[in-house]
Amino acid sequence: MKLIQVKNVSKEYRTGEITVKALRGVSFEIERASFVSFVGPSGSGKTTILNLIGCLDKPTEGELKVSGTDVAGLSRKESAAFRGKHIGFIFQDFNLMPVLTVYENIEYPLLMVQSLPSTERKDRVEKLLEEVGMADQKNKYPDQISGGQKQRVAVARALVTNPELVLADEPTANLDSETAYAVINLMKKMKDGFGTTFVFSTHDQKIVGEAEIVYFLADGKLVDEKVKGGKNGQPV
Repeated sequence: MKLIQVKNVSKEYRTGEITVKALRGVSFEIERASFVSFVGPSGSGKTTILNLIGCLDKPTEGELKVSGTDVAGLSRKESAAFRGKHIGFIFQDFNLMPVLTVYENIEYPLLMVQSLPSTERKDRVEKLLEEVGMADQKNKYPDQISGGQKQRVAVARALVTNPELVLADEPTANLDSETAYAVINLMKKMKDGFGTTFVFSTHDQKIVGEAEIVYFLADGKLVDEKVKGGKNGQPV
């Protein structure tokens, strides 16, 4: 079974008498443990797709399943519980809590969504600190570390609940090229090591070049697909 199944999904936003069609009949499927990027100009629908997959919004029309669950039919409470169990998030502005240490930022999702014994929380956090190369920085606060280090912490925080899926909205937008490559390579390592699926929205050609599958969007439609190592897909 595919991890993500999207069929004829449309999304409209209404403000007064104005209707904006953010997505128009989009269909695609994403395999487990894959590295996928959505690319397109501003307003093409990239972030909308991530918000729908991440149960932060609901489609106006169409079918949307994540890990076999019809997420479009979930209530707000059910959506929050599903996110906590299945999905991690990485943001371009890191979204770390300034009053918490590196260690506490990574631990925070476990305190919010899972009832784990303190010893298991400690084991998970310390393992990820090692994996992302931040063990020696665990007692520092976000304003004491670099942008690249903040994004490493954000990657660890996204993975600490052992999600099947991590959604990343422009995760390298605020990083220089060298740091961006390091973060991308870290996420690929995490994909291989944890079997996690990573789905990005991005303008960054570094991510596009590393993605296994690239979906191109324009005006709310999927217009092309490229598979790494293969020929271009037909317009969809």
